[in-house]
Amino acid sequence: MANTRYKRGLSYAADMAVYTREMAADNAQQLDKLKENLAKALRQDVTDRQRQFLLLYYGQGLNMRQIGERMGVNKSTVSRTIKRGEARLRRCLRYGADRLLEEEAGPEAYPKSEHIR
Repeated sequence: MANTRYKRGLSYAADMAVYTREMAADNAQQLDKLKENLAKALRQDVTDRQRQFLLLYYGQGLNMRQIGERMGVNKSTVSRTIKRGEARLRRCLRYGADRLLEEEAGPEAYPKSEHIR
């Protein structure tokens, strides 16, 4: 069973990592734009409570139980608040990504019925 064709080994993984790096386009500009939009969305588009919970969860690495104890709320409340904040951020970033793609491709690349204004 050890010699099955599905088991590739570490050398294959290393070769694939090198190949992926060489074939990947430089996306530093898109990543910078994404980080900028994420920071803006955190400041403007989520509630204060969602922002606070998201920063404790992702920024400080606390789990939901620890956040609940610190903030004096139930763990399920923390979970629900984080999920709602993530959904808001996803919507904002998706809209921002659509706008970025539209700017790069030009408005003629998208039919007028798909424009969101």
